[in-house]
Amino acid sequence: MTTFAPGPMSRLIDVAVRYDLAESTSPPLRLDELVNPATPAELTLDYGTSRGDAELRTLIATDAGVDEDQVLVTVGAVAAMFLLAQATCSPGDRMLITTPCFPPARTVPQGLGAQLDVVPLSFDDGYRMPLAAIAEALTPRTRLVSVASPQNPSGVRFTNGELGDLVSAVEERAPNAIVLVDETYRESTYGDARAPRSVAPMSSRIVTCASLSKAHGAPGLRLGWLTTTDAELYAQLREAKFLTTIACSTVSEFLATRVLRSRAEILAPRATRLRQALDELLQWSRDQPVEIVVPDGGALCCLRLPADRFPDEAVAGFYARLAEHDARVAPGSWFGEDDRVFRLGFGHLSPGDFTSALERLGEALKG
Repeated sequence: MTTFAPGPMSRLIDVAVRYDLAESTSPPLRLDELVNPATPAELTLDYGTSRGDAELRTLIATDAGVDEDQVLVTVGAVAAMFLLAQATCSPGDRMLITTPCFPPARTVPQGLGAQLDVVPLSFDDGYRMPLAAIAEALTPRTRLVSVASPQNPSGVRFTNGELGDLVSAVEERAPNAIVLVDETYRESTYGDARAPRSVAPMSSRIVTCASLSKAHGAPGLRLGWLTTTDAELYAQLREAKFLTTIACSTVSEFLATRVLRSRAEILAPRATRLRQALDELLQWSRDQPVEIVVPDGGALCCLRLPADRFPDEAVAGFYARLAEHDARVAPGSWFGEDDRVFRLGFGHLSPGDFTSALERLGEALKG
């Protein structure tokens, strides 16, 4: 029987707070930015296709550097993770993940019966890839290796060299394994920085997933995708999608196509805002009793309460005081980290609310 443990992260969408620094998205899009109410769109509400809308897949494929027939549209990136875990891991198979990580990257394969090998990334090492530790944990029974770049919760990006070395280690030590690279935050950049190229074409062993939820500010569409250049694996994943969800919402695919047609216009102001917010956060942190890993991308980063200022018994008090200010951050335990570490989102709130939220965070840090 497939079982999923209850996750406290559901509070992010089920319990609202005034100053939410736990959220990790860019400023949300509005429907009227995509559709003009004065000129209603003609859209047939049929099933669509199991692969996804052809134009939408072409837009995704062109950016990722693959063919449109190598793109499968999914109900958010989490559905892509589910389909891949289901296709590659039978009960008892092994899966390797690095932590901290997006919770479903761990709970989905675990719920499907896979045995997890967990390789922790280190705050002190800036959450860089510990290739030697990963290689040591790989076995011939490993069927799936899961990483994210940029990572959730840290925003740290792995280099193409690091990911290439990872693929080489997998080919040598786990020849039947697939490498999942979650690129959900790839297009979430700062200022004038250009988004790095997708690693989708790097190897037939790589599957990428992404969505419109984070960089583009459209989590309400519940629209994501995966890519694979392995035709046999693609067919298997497409069939699994059909047998579980049949197809994605044609309304969501229609709006997602609008988003990607206007990708540059949508991403540019968000990159500007993220640059401003990150600069404000870094300036604020210089005067606070916290440590920070500076992110490479995404609307999120990790901070840590130093042990010399916050003994173990003081950590829970920090979260309690923050709640009293109608604010929150995302505790590290949501992601497989210590609660001394927390994820802070700096893209979701308006500029004024973000400043106010940092003030409240500062008050909670005073003890």
